[in-house]
Amino acid sequence: MKVGVIGAGPAGLSTAYLLSKNKINTTVFEKDNFVGGISRTIVKGEYRFDLGGHRFFSKNIEINQFLEEVVGDELIDVGRKSRIYFNKKYFDYPLTPKNAVFSLGIPTAIDILTSYITQRIKRIVLRKEIITLEDWVTDKFGSKMFKLYFKSYTEKVWGIPCNKIEAEWVAQRIKGMSLSKAVKSAFTRAKSEGPATLLREFMYPKLGIGRISERMTDSILKSNNKVLLNSGITGINISDNKILSLKYCSEEGKRAAFEADQFVSSMPITELLDCLNPSAPKEVINAAKQLKFRDFIAVTLMLNKERVTDDTWLYIHEPNIQFGRIHEPKNWSSDMSPPGKTSLVMEYFCFEVDDIWKKPDSELIELTQNELIEKLRFISEDNILDSCVVRVKKAYPMYDLGYKKHLTVVLGYLNKFKNLHLIGRNGTFRYNNMDHSIEMGIKAARKILGSDEDIFSVNSSDEYLEEASD
Repeated sequence: MKVGVIGAGPAGLSTAYLLSKNKINTTVFEKDNFVGGISRTIVKGEYRFDLGGHRFFSKNIEINQFLEEVVGDELIDVGRKSRIYFNKKYFDYPLTPKNAVFSLGIPTAIDILTSYITQRIKRIVLRKEIITLEDWVTDKFGSKMFKLYFKSYTEKVWGIPCNKIEAEWVAQRIKGMSLSKAVKSAFTRAKSEGPATLLREFMYPKLGIGRISERMTDSILKSNNKVLLNSGITGINISDNKILSLKYCSEEGKRAAFEADQFVSSMPITELLDCLNPSAPKEVINAAKQLKFRDFIAVTLMLNKERVTDDTWLYIHEPNIQFGRIHEPKNWSSDMSPPGKTSLVMEYFCFEVDDIWKKPDSELIELTQNELIEKLRFISEDNILDSCVVRVKKAYPMYDLGYKKHLTVVLGYLNKFKNLHLIGRNGTFRYNNMDHSIEMGIKAARKILGSDEDIFSVNSSDEYLEEASD
């Protein structure tokens, strides 16, 4: 058997890793010159940083064992501390009584409680259908909490109003949470069976999350299989509901073809359709055009400073600050920065057509420095040693209103191909965390090996997810 895998992110590499262990001839095609996709670790001099910070947590024992097998000797446990910054104040996440009462003020805390009780009464009387993100959050937390904690940040992340986003997205991201549970969690340490949004610890490779992909790649290559970088797919030949071959541009710039028995794809589902030859039906192409992705930019500043914060994530809800989230890699692992120094990674959520995306690196760095120095007062100009800008296209699939009917049309067509297996966040247009993508990759490999696996059962029960884009 011969297998072609499109995409060298955690999903695609998990498939190739397991197939390689089973001595299946496997080739991975990656359009970029690195592995890991959005879950990669950038190295610049003595500094290492992830694109936004990626934790690893799974309730699936098998996935945790898989992680131990791949990178167990590098894993450390990281204590999680997440905070929200808005109105020039800091708020703990998860909620603590002290923070809720004294940071917000007693009148605001009373407003939140009153709003929540009013909403529960409305829910019983009106029985309003929950359709949008705004509906869902208001129902679970009340309108006051929605406006304070959710509205500004969510609209900064997605670039559209909260009443234009499917409730499904936030229901996944903070599954099991409500105001009453948030308050309760403030008094008792989160148990393993509680909502994962309240977890205080997670696993992390000490040299960055990208080590998971790098170690899988090493294993694949040692099995005499291939991971071809700078090898983007330019065409996919199909016939009689089967994939016949791939066309790709090799690292040397030459066009080449690849035939195989089975194909696995984690490339963006819309780009996959564009590559098909002959083309998909018009109605499928039109449906795919309605599926949107959110892009982002990571701006990293290397600093001559021991530490800036003690946060793993800091969510910036202030509308007048353009980046949406900060993480300090040193707080994830001391090996991410040289001794006595640290770095900060700021995330800008945007579309490719936005002005912020089009700004030159120098302007983005200057903007970021000004925000940190003048508005947050985190650093001074003489702290800055170096900087780095990384742009990521199609980072997050968008659950805007109506997306599901378009996705159903696209998947209905692609699922007809008997030897094609869709996996990963972009490959399935599903907002996976890393463990979900790895699980999809494993299921795809097992399906190819002959077991009865349902790849789309992964991340379908909403059992847990991170509260913000992971």
